[in-house]
Amino acid sequence: MILASSFSFLEVFWTILIFFGFVFWLMILFNVIGDIFQRHDITGWGKVLWLIAIILLPYLGVFIYLIVEHEGLVQRSVKQQRAAQSQFDQYVQSVAARDDPAEQIAKAKSLLDSGAITQAEFEQLKQKVLATA
Repeated sequence: MILASSFSFLEVFWTILIFFGFVFWLMILFNVIGDIFQRHDITGWGKVLWLIAIILLPYLGVFIYLIVEHEGLVQRSVKQQRAAQSQFDQYVQSVAARDDPAEQIAKAKSLLDSGAITQAEFEQLKQKVLATA
């Protein structure tokens, strides 16, 4: 009861708003620091200068970086997302079944010829392949 009477609704709302604003700023800060380290177009000294600016003037340094480097930040982010999508697509293609019906029937025929399956099983596999094609 003491806690409930000492804080008004607006104070609680303001505290929550400040907390989420700080968390949002931390997300932006880590994104900017990550971008600084991933850049290949500036030297190590340029990276050090940006980091010093961010450390000495935390909010202002991050906002200046976002204003000055916003186009490069977006381009590098899009490039990274495209590379990740391409890698994912290659992985999916490598593990997905790419057999066409003719290849599946040929495999079943080779199993029949080797004696691994019976004629009835071969016909059943053949019907299933033709039904899904």
